[in-house]
Amino acid sequence: MAEITLSYTGNLTDNNTIDLYDAARALVGFQRSLALTTHLLLNGEIITQAPSLQGAKIITTPPEEGSWKVTATILVGIWTVGTAPKDSVFGHLLYSAYDLVVKETLGFHVDFSKSLGQQHEEYLASKKITKEKMDSLVEKTEAAISDMHRPIVGNRTATSAKLIAYPDKKKPIQLGPELTEISYQYISHTVKSPKPSQVVGVVSSYNSNTFKGRIYSFDEKRPIPFELEANARNRDSINLITASLRSNAVNRSSTDEISVSAIPIMLTCHRLESATGRLKGLVVTAVSPTN
Repeated sequence: MAEITLSYTGNLTDNNTIDLYDAARALVGFQRSLALTTHLLLNGEIITQAPSLQGAKIITTPPEEGSWKVTATILVGIWTVGTAPKDSVFGHLLYSAYDLVVKETLGFHVDFSKSLGQQHEEYLASKKITKEKMDSLVEKTEAAISDMHRPIVGNRTATSAKLIAYPDKKKPIQLGPELTEISYQYISHTVKSPKPSQVVGVVSSYNSNTFKGRIYSFDEKRPIPFELEANARNRDSINLITASLRSNAVNRSSTDEISVSAIPIMLTCHRLESATGRLKGLVVTAVSPTN
């Protein structure tokens, strides 16, 4: 079992009051970011929908008085409230992983090997959890952590928030930096590279209605979102994308990143990066074969 509290302070929250819509958005983001992190640690794979969480439950109690805070309790396996030990390898690993996710999302560079690998190397190896998978987790949880800023930047019923973990018999520890309007500016800021570059990989998803998809980048070793610009929305480009997608679907197991028979393609694109240079997406100007 692990416990993490999301606590807002300032403005109306000092009187235990908060805008309901903003609170709802924040709690969905809180639950989603915890669910995706927990699932990766337990199962070694990235999910995109919080209800797909397997092997654990995330529960809560009514918000506590004094500012406005809510505690999420993560129950793993068959444990129930009152019987689950807080001081566990998984609990400490979850705190470390969630701390990394929040820090990376909000613009702090974190050393994966020092924050996770050195402490839990054997467990991470057994679940095949790599730095690239953690990078993918950061990308998947970015919108959720952005939503956790809603009470601060929406109707402004709060001015800041903290994420606090409670290891057994130890002082509470803060996970990640304080959430503020400044941290929201970091997470919402995207820089488009002025010059195009090339990304080689295999298409893992594509929507013909929106011209958006994901490509598993060989350099990044993780799926990257992309969108075709108007001049790239032609028959030849779409044929290459769908051919790569079809080939990737053949003989691909549920645990494989890509199929061994997948056809790679090259995207000429502008990179979309966070304020700290983390690759968030690609705006594609041309699609070509790799040979």
